[in-house]
Amino acid sequence: MTVFGEGTWPDTDEWTGRIYSGGWRLSEGGTATVTEPATGEQLAQVGVAAPADVARAAVTAAQAQRAWAQVPPPERAEVLLRAARALRVNSGAIREWIVRESGGIPAKGDYEIAAGLSQLAQAAGLASLPLGEILSPSLPGQASYAWRVPLGVIGVINPWNAPLLFAMRALAPALVLGNAVLLKPDPHTPVSGGVVVARLFEEAGLPEGLLHVLPGGIGTGQAVVADPHVAMVSFTGSTEAGRAVARAAGEELKRVALELGGKNSIIVLDDADVEAAAAAGAMSSFGYQGQACVAAGRHLVHADLVEAYTQALVRQAEALRIGDPREEGVVIGPVINERQAARIERIVDESVAAGARVLVGGRRDGLFYPPTVLDHVGRAMPAFSEEIFGPVAPVVPFRTDTEAVEIANDTEYGLTAAVHSRSVRRATAVAEQLRTGMVHLNDVSAKDAANAPFGGMGASGNASRIGGTANLELFTQWRWMTVTEGA
Repeated sequence: MTVFGEGTWPDTDEWTGRIYSGGWRLSEGGTATVTEPATGEQLAQVGVAAPADVARAAVTAAQAQRAWAQVPPPERAEVLLRAARALRVNSGAIREWIVRESGGIPAKGDYEIAAGLSQLAQAAGLASLPLGEILSPSLPGQASYAWRVPLGVIGVINPWNAPLLFAMRALAPALVLGNAVLLKPDPHTPVSGGVVVARLFEEAGLPEGLLHVLPGGIGTGQAVVADPHVAMVSFTGSTEAGRAVARAAGEELKRVALELGGKNSIIVLDDADVEAAAAAGAMSSFGYQGQACVAAGRHLVHADLVEAYTQALVRQAEALRIGDPREEGVVIGPVINERQAARIERIVDESVAAGARVLVGGRRDGLFYPPTVLDHVGRAMPAFSEEIFGPVAPVVPFRTDTEAVEIANDTEYGLTAAVHSRSVRRATAVAEQLRTGMVHLNDVSAKDAANAPFGGMGASGNASRIGGTANLELFTQWRWMTVTEGA
């Protein structure tokens, strides 16, 4: 096996076959191979955290967290800023790990790095915000205070589709607000979503014991959720897995933040700019092979524009080169694994058998699934109802704004949406009727910002929000104290 990154940052001699928990050490769960989806090449070996490793890490984290909570917030923020500097310095090596582990093109790696830097900067700013209130006392001469205190140990369970970004999005605010973190990266991306993160915070001087990186599968995640020292779980992944996490965490009365799937609509009203809307639609459905919770899973287009829009979307799809993401000019790389490729194939094939029509794409080559546009999509078809998580754009016509809203809301999910119209007032009126946690006018559905409260409704999450000042509420809890002179 050729270990990718040998002799480059992060130094493979230090972490190969190991987990990060009180330094780099061998785990009780053995090792796992990291494979490149584009080529099948073996990239690295990482340690796998067994339940005993998780238990040991949780005890260490709980002990370290008590001292960390007493460190002045500006000093905690400075650690995040040093991690950001390390991220900038090592961005080239980190980009390559993201590309090769996740199958995204270099621009996707650049986006994750920039977004990670933004998350670190935004989280550092939390240190300067007020953490409490002086309340009106109930008795003369009494003082009444309320302030936010850390939760303790936070378990962060991350997906493979934006491993660096999602790690920073949760652990940066958790750490700066005085918590310790157990980070479980996905088995597909344990380096860019785990090893890299550990090395960045090592270089930043984060005190030992506050961050533990514990790669592994379902068993490792279950151990993180169940451990009695873990006060909260932040989970990003499928709705099915999120429900299991919520059940397990709820049994122990733990706080849980769930960022789950989506069946997101781009709504194109009859006065929209067709070419601009189609470009946004292509980016939303085909970007990173459609492997994002915020990807557009439906294109709802006014019947008067549907032919022109569909033609423009097909042109967009045909212009996208497919292949190894490291090759010049490639825009569409592989999907993450065979299971996901087969799922996309099933959804398209079953929808076609039920009457949908493939206008472009629709046939895969191994893990490479081409940008695909479907029309004649009915509500009983899988392409209409299921989250595809692949580069497929189902087009559905409508006649009135009311009908567009009704079709968009015909789903258990409620994550994000986009509305296109030359009238901002009209687009806003439609947007306000959508049951989604986020909505964007004349833009893509797939948007993220470090200072925004990110999250969904319904099966897209448990109404928690992560990002910006919402992180204060998410990663702390209130304490109330009164002071009375004399008994």
